[in-house]
Amino acid sequence: MYKIAGIKAISFDGDQTLWDFQKVMRKSLGYVMIELEKANPVAASRLNIEKMIEIRNRVAGELKGRVTNLEAIRLEAFKQTLRDVGRPDDLLAARLNKLYLKHRFEDTQLYDDVLPVLSTLQKKYKLGLVSNGNSYPERCGLDGLFQFIVFSQDCGVEKPDPRFYQIAVAVSGCSKEQLLHVGDSLENDFIGASNAGIKSVWLNRQQLKPGSEISINYEIRSLSELLEFL
Repeated sequence: MYKIAGIKAISFDGDQTLWDFQKVMRKSLGYVMIELEKANPVAASRLNIEKMIEIRNRVAGELKGRVTNLEAIRLEAFKQTLRDVGRPDDLLAARLNKLYLKHRFEDTQLYDDVLPVLSTLQKKYKLGLVSNGNSYPERCGLDGLFQFIVFSQDCGVEKPDPRFYQIAVAVSGCSKEQLLHVGDSLENDFIGASNAGIKSVWLNRQQLKPGSEISINYEIRSLSELLEFL
């Protein structure tokens, strides 16, 4: 096993790394569907969770480069969703957005290995949360664990853009050689950080098989294995 030396700070991705975003997102949309069935049964009959996800992704693509705030994008997605099913109602969209965000953050459940590992690492390393998402530490039960935070919606660039990681290095107070990044996405986290000259660990919880063209020195199946590298 490779050992990683000289590290002073460790940055972590959020969604699918520290918590299951897909699970909490779909659960939150389930609450939205229940509310929509009460408020507008016709609109609800023309929708399902998969359709809402599809519309949200489409809207995000249309707004890319113009709108970075994810809550604003989600609100616009709910507005567009109601328009797409022939029931435009911006006030209802705002209500659904508020309900979604309430459950999106309140119902977030950390993976079992997160708190034990972060608590251990915090004793020796400066920890950071760096994400293209919008789950700030105080929203998901991680308040007080991170010494630096970088969110794409605040800095205007997203992973895997090397500029994002340059910002992470700057706010960490360390050199890029002293920073280690951990995340679940091969493209956004492992390759993105590596291209910026930062050591990166791929957290492969799903035991996926990368393409043969990708060389991975550091791969773990759980955060607990990170302690062995360090």
